[in-house]
Amino acid sequence: MIRLLDLDEASTVLLRQDDRLREALEVVAPIVSDVRFGGDRSVRKYAQQFDGFTSDSFAVPTGGKISNELEKAIDRASINIRDFAQEQLVKSWSMSVGERVLGQIVKPLNAVGVYVPAGRYPLLSTMLMAVIPAQVAGVREITIACPQPTSEMLGLAARLGITHILQVGGAQAIAAMAYGTESIARVERIVGPGNAYVAAAKKLVSSDVAIDFVAGPSEIVIIASDGNPVWIAADMLAQAEHDVDARAILITTSINLARDVQKALEKQMDSLPTASVARVAIERNSAIVLCDSDDDAVALSNSIAPEHLSLYDETLVVGVTNAGSIFLGPFSPEAAGDYASGPNHILPTSGVAAIRGGLSVNDFVKVITTQRLTRDALQELGSTVSTMARAEGLEAHARSVEVRLNG
Repeated sequence: MIRLLDLDEASTVLLRQDDRLREALEVVAPIVSDVRFGGDRSVRKYAQQFDGFTSDSFAVPTGGKISNELEKAIDRASINIRDFAQEQLVKSWSMSVGERVLGQIVKPLNAVGVYVPAGRYPLLSTMLMAVIPAQVAGVREITIACPQPTSEMLGLAARLGITHILQVGGAQAIAAMAYGTESIARVERIVGPGNAYVAAAKKLVSSDVAIDFVAGPSEIVIIASDGNPVWIAADMLAQAEHDVDARAILITTSINLARDVQKALEKQMDSLPTASVARVAIERNSAIVLCDSDDDAVALSNSIAPEHLSLYDETLVVGVTNAGSIFLGPFSPEAAGDYASGPNHILPTSGVAAIRGGLSVNDFVKVITTQRLTRDALQELGSTVSTMARAEGLEAHARSVEVRLNG
């Protein structure tokens, strides 16, 4: 049974544990180091050990069978994801300010690595969410690493224009993409979710290659004071079935709704094929929290900074400061965002939403500022620059301006 807590008790379940990541860091550190300096030989050793790898080549040609129904679903989702990324992409611009012309130019990264899990669930949607924004950004080289790609995943990769997938997973895949090997090209950014060992490896290599973020277990917070308890329970289970460490939290001011959701959860789990996973997540990591007011509910959610936030009363959005992605109203289930509505589903977990949003097309570009000054513009700024430079003790800075104006 899911726990029913008041606000004072909530901290017993809402505090996240980082023991899992610390343990994973100890496990993967020697693997990352070994791959960094051992190259293909080390990658092959760990791929054989952990994934039963037997092939001569890490690269698997793409192209596989996709049913007509799945093909149509993928095409529809792809259009929505691509359209959203196009709109989200930061633009180049320039403007004149007196005698100064200022601006920015936007350039794509050259090469990125995408990690796509395929353990309990082959995440076709993750491939879409990572590859399409990179393509919209203009990235030329996209490397996909997946330890056990299914036929559908190979088919999807081919539809996206990817010719090969690295049949490598875990920390060895992250290290190989971060540092490069004899047969695996080094990338400039690594994105995509994974288990604790993948997350730990990303953390270890993050000083040498850009990453999206270190992701922990998936999570949702739902704020609802009224609504259909069957729908709310379904949303919570959609999150809980990801992983035994996933979290689903309902924050409500209604004791009646809380009890109805409890009952709906139990009833739905009886027929849920993934109940063996979902039940553990619900009973161990999840809760229904009773608050005195909507303001308290929003404040609690902001302190959690959830990956997914569902607001059944969308007017509450004005108070939200921390969330990876927000789902407004009762007809906006998280599952729609996971697959097809358009915004990215690769989102920050473990409170990281307090400092950044989810993966976006802008993670695959760099913004380079430009400035052009005429002599008159430099004359106007000259005393400001030289005064500040000398205040910092940087005489050559001051002279580099004055030599142009006084020569």
